[in-house]
Amino acid sequence: MKIKTLNTLLLLFISFFISNCNSQKNVSFQPKVVYKSKNLIITQISKNAFEHTSFLQTESFGNVPCNGLIVRKNKETIVFDTPTNDLSSEELIKWINQELHSKINAIIPTHFHDDCLGGLKAFHNHKIPSYSYTKTIELAKMNNYEIPKNGFNDSIILKVGNENISAKYFGEGHTKDNIIGYFPSENIMFGGCLIKELGASKGYLGDANISTWSNTVEKVK
Repeated sequence: MKIKTLNTLLLLFISFFISNCNSQKNVSFQPKVVYKSKNLIITQISKNAFEHTSFLQTESFGNVPCNGLIVRKNKETIVFDTPTNDLSSEELIKWINQELHSKINAIIPTHFHDDCLGGLKAFHNHKIPSYSYTKTIELAKMNNYEIPKNGFNDSIILKVGNENISAKYFGEGHTKDNIIGYFPSENIMFGGCLIKELGASKGYLGDANISTWSNTVEKVK
């Protein structure tokens, strides 16, 4: 199985060596920006998947774009990673409700940094269930961040419409808790900050495990 990187911040299409109608559809789909404001950009990357991009001001890297994923099926959605703050998260929630006319079944932060759960309180204010790897909950508590409500060990499968999505922990890398999300019906994988495009900077390494990172990525492949 070969992984093709869509952009520098870790949205992945999976294409199989054998013929696969879903993967062929994804490869031919031309991404298009469907919403843009000062704080938030939403790009449709397949029929039922959207990339959301918000921004995080950092001392070391400047104003960094941070990506998450929205998957949709039958008027339901699941979001991987919040925007970087509550204001941008409110904007995203409003767009999903008003433009996709869809319920948000869950928010899944892929690790404990601000680019994944910085806007989690906004989702909780809207009574949207949050799910994360148990280590993410532990690290969020240690760093006084908003805490995901539901934890899982190893992996979880949730419903969006009549489809399954999954999230799974493969090992340490960018952080001790980084997980991978997968939307099988359109062969879309979300790698969070664990999976990097060739040549891309590794970014912030303060919580990384450099010695295991490449081995963890190999497990994903």
